[in-house]
Amino acid sequence: MPTSAPEGQPVPDLVPVGTPIDLDNCAREPIHIPGSIQPRGVLAVVREPGFEVQQVSANVEKLLGRPVDTVLGRHLSALLGPDQAARVEQTASAFGNLAQRNPVECVIEVAGEPRPFDVILHRDPGGVLLVEIEIAYGERPFSFPNTYQAVRSSVEDLNRAATLAELYEMAARAVRELTGFDRVMVYRYDAHYNGEVVAEAKREDLNSFLGLHYPASDIPAQARALYEKNWIRLISDVDYAPVPIVPTINPSSGAPLDLTFATLRSVSPIHLEYLGNMGVHASMSISLLRHGRLWGLIACHHYAGPHLPPFGTRAAAEFLGSTLSLRLVDRFEGDLLQKRLGAQALLAKLTAATADDTEALSTTLLGAPDLLDLVPADGVVVDIQGDRGVRGSVPSPDIVSAVAAWARGAGDEIASSECLSDELPELDLDSQLAAGALVLNLPDGQSAIWFRREVLRSVDWGGDPHNKAIATNEGDEIRLSPRKSFDRWRETVHRRSEPWTLTERESAEALRRYLVEAMYRRTRGALRVAETLQRSLLPESIPTLESWQLSAHYEPAAGDNVGGDWYDAFELRDGRLIVLVGDIAGHGVTAAGTMAQLRNALRAQLFAGAAPAQALQQLNDFCLHMMPGAFATVIAARVDLDSGQVEAACAGHLIPFLTDSVGDAAPAPIQLSPPVGVRGVTYAPSAFIVEPGQGLVVYSDGLVERRGESIDDGLNRLAQTLSRTGNAQASWISTALATHNTQDDITIVTLRRP
Repeated sequence: MPTSAPEGQPVPDLVPVGTPIDLDNCAREPIHIPGSIQPRGVLAVVREPGFEVQQVSANVEKLLGRPVDTVLGRHLSALLGPDQAARVEQTASAFGNLAQRNPVECVIEVAGEPRPFDVILHRDPGGVLLVEIEIAYGERPFSFPNTYQAVRSSVEDLNRAATLAELYEMAARAVRELTGFDRVMVYRYDAHYNGEVVAEAKREDLNSFLGLHYPASDIPAQARALYEKNWIRLISDVDYAPVPIVPTINPSSGAPLDLTFATLRSVSPIHLEYLGNMGVHASMSISLLRHGRLWGLIACHHYAGPHLPPFGTRAAAEFLGSTLSLRLVDRFEGDLLQKRLGAQALLAKLTAATADDTEALSTTLLGAPDLLDLVPADGVVVDIQGDRGVRGSVPSPDIVSAVAAWARGAGDEIASSECLSDELPELDLDSQLAAGALVLNLPDGQSAIWFRREVLRSVDWGGDPHNKAIATNEGDEIRLSPRKSFDRWRETVHRRSEPWTLTERESAEALRRYLVEAMYRRTRGALRVAETLQRSLLPESIPTLESWQLSAHYEPAAGDNVGGDWYDAFELRDGRLIVLVGDIAGHGVTAAGTMAQLRNALRAQLFAGAAPAQALQQLNDFCLHMMPGAFATVIAARVDLDSGQVEAACAGHLIPFLTDSVGDAAPAPIQLSPPVGVRGVTYAPSAFIVEPGQGLVVYSDGLVERRGESIDDGLNRLAQTLSRTGNAQASWISTALATHNTQDDITIVTLRRP
């Protein structure tokens, strides 16, 4: 059959009712509304409260001697007789949960002879009452005590089982003894719904299926969904001819009848063909659930011919299955708890080590214990806060980077694969280093990655899982049918690692939470240091001038994302004024440290008498030689306060605005040169005069840049603001252009000649 939807995904869109079903569309078959039933009983759809029969199966005359037209549209008594109909009506009216009252034991007259029947009541999701009438077999009267007695010793055995293997084996044996099927298997699903036979009780002459695997596509997603709702399903005769429901569409709802909870529901013809190819003549399955999700099945097969366990036996088997489910969950959760406790102890030691902020996180995570103790693997790579650490065997850095990029693209906090070659087919992966990976996606592209090597293992399938179909001639046409060979087919699995277990993923997720908190705590500390450093390097005060007005304003970025802005203003010995604004590329302590060195070097050169262009040239030489990789923009101006003569040079910075008192604002006539940190650059000098009534506004890009718009929009906004306000103070300009989402520092220095 086609591959079914994986866990967590919805069942695919179903094909319209009545569509011929084959291997191409069986995964989309609407099996809950088949429009027919198995012929071992009669199904009636009854409308309450009048108990009028709206639909009935076409075999009503064969089993009960009532023609269809004498039942449809009549009271239920036309089907069961007055007394038995009254019993059913009383039961349906008095009890909300009908499953607890099934079966209603009735004696119905057929061809003048009273015969015992079990009447099974359900209300379908649409609210109509389904009445199923089966010929009664087995011990009567049926009751819950009888059910419990039938499985009491088996339940006691299950309670004494010490391991999952013992539970499986006891359950298979108990269900076979109870139901009489030729073979009973406990069938367990893995995370992808591939099944494995983990226990078996059978006739001695049958070949064993123990240990065989079956692909997830053998049971499509919509079938698994029904198993989670209706815990038991019986096919008493695989070769049955489906009995249609008359009429097909319910007259009240105008829709096909939902038979999800019907005991007699007809099953997929592809599934019947599948069972027939296995030589099975009767089948029953009991769902094993964990937290409401399908864990596995107790699968019963009969080969000698049709097999019909009575309702009481089936109820006892279902009771046994639910008990086994509880014991399975209890045992599984107990085993899982022990693993979790061990992992939590290791996690506590690791997280305690990360509390030491004097040691790099990568160092603490690869100390003792380390990440390989928390999640066993062949190697681990940690890339956190600029530090990279490796422990064990890992692939090359370019492969590590590709795996990290794949994990980020997955969009989850945790990404894992036991077959990286499927996820990254374009890479030449060495399966002895990187067959599988588990990745912690951390903020800002940081990560921790565990790698596992290939583990060759053999899987025994029930038939070739890669060739699940056979071609069958049907006249002039050929159709695909389920495979006929279920012989043991051994596959050697390559390029796959050991799977990442639930406990390992939980441990990784818990570690990620701790790491994010630790990184945030350390980043906050680093930001405080950077801000303290940056503010300490900004001038405590600026000169107070007799005939000019000088103001400055600095504002850190939103979220304390400390950048590399700086400004300076000081008087030379000859009375001229130096005004500087610069911006170092980057954020944090590194940017603040770079800013400190460049600011002090430039200050010293200008104080020694260098003109602005000469000072920037010397600063660039210093940067290239002493601080390779540093990058900055700077505007430097030397102002003669008597004449208003300005000498200026610009290294990649935004050009200041020249303003006046009547509302004009235009870029100052300063020639733009490349930023500091670029080889082979010459810085051009510029000169102009600030006339009385004019001012100069020097600023950093944080004032005008906004996410989602061009820099020209910000410059136009600043020019309009300056035109309205004339020669305003620096703080007023910042307020006028304020935004609560500034991504960079804001620095403004204004100089006005009254």
